[in-house]
Amino acid sequence: MTRGYRTGPVLKRRDQVPSSTHDQRLLDTQDSADWLHTDPWRVMRIQSEFVDGFGTLAELGPAVSVFGSARTGPGNPIYEAGVAVGRALVESGYAVITGGGPGAMEAANRGAVEADGLSVGLGIELPRESGLNEFVDLGVNFRYFFVRKTMFLKYAQGFIVLPGGLGTLDELFEALTLVQTGKVTRFPIVLIGSQFWAGLLAWLRDKCVAEGMIHADDLDLLYLTDDVQDAVDFIVAARENRIGNGG
Repeated sequence: MTRGYRTGPVLKRRDQVPSSTHDQRLLDTQDSADWLHTDPWRVMRIQSEFVDGFGTLAELGPAVSVFGSARTGPGNPIYEAGVAVGRALVESGYAVITGGGPGAMEAANRGAVEADGLSVGLGIELPRESGLNEFVDLGVNFRYFFVRKTMFLKYAQGFIVLPGGLGTLDELFEALTLVQTGKVTRFPIVLIGSQFWAGLLAWLRDKCVAEGMIHADDLDLLYLTDDVQDAVDFIVAARENRIGNGG
């Protein structure tokens, strides 16, 4: 059975699936001035997505956002690590938030469900995605990436980042930028997989720090480990320290 393409509350299949997304239509350069008449109304739709997200997640409680590749399946070490992360987070008292898709996202949601915890998926309208994975208990589908990103940050006490591609890197560096600039404070970011992340960290140190593009202390905003329980313990310790300091 075709699962279909969801855009907000609407389900589309076969020839009804659009060739572009709301984000693409918002950001594409247009030759005419038609956008002057459509974009003001688009603001109302963006506002409604914020309202839906805030209303759905307001009473979520302690939660951690988990990111990683959508291109890994059961049996892949990254997928299995994602399952272990989801399970360990629930056992430490957290809900698990993911992008709601396949791969490492599905894995973390699955681990949360298997541990009898709350599994949250924040989906996004993409031409090649087919909706939220089957392990999402509480899901919200978004049209706009920037609304979805706000929800990842606002309702999480930290990030755990498994190996992944451009989407994973995007979330990682956005979180780093917000912490580095003080937009969010005391927000732990954990990387799992030293072999995968070693090259990126070396480049940041040997190029960005060495050439004065970032400060050496900025690298301290990242915690690297190969151990799932160590990753979760780091998140827990950061939260306890924040509470103990009256934050």
